[in-house]
Amino acid sequence: MTWWPPWTRPSVPDRGRQGVTVGILKTAATVAVASSVHGRIQRRQQQRWAAQDQAAGLAPPPAAQPPPEAAPPPQATPAQAPSASMSERLAQLSTLSDLKSAGVLTDAEFDEQKARILNG
Repeated sequence: MTWWPPWTRPSVPDRGRQGVTVGILKTAATVAVASSVHGRIQRRQQQRWAAQDQAAGLAPPPAAQPPPEAAPPPQATPAQAPSASMSERLAQLSTLSDLKSAGVLTDAEFDEQKARILNG
């Protein structure tokens, strides 16, 4: 192996902005899915434990319990604004297609988001 002084080492080829953007989008999608799954599991466990407590006679009837917290409404981002230009919509659809081809989105999720972009 050839030794290079630190100031003359050949640079590593840059992946470019697109590679970084796709990586960030994959990470964001993974975090969103993990958060959603975690929330569903947590709600299911709480319901199961409440049913077990009620069956054992430890919990008051459901009417006396406070209602479960509703999920906060999704916050609108500038990309979701109804006045999105055609070029913004095409960019969103392109990103969506990349996520689907990378296996991050299912066909149903892809169709849902595509409809939201086209109708929004």
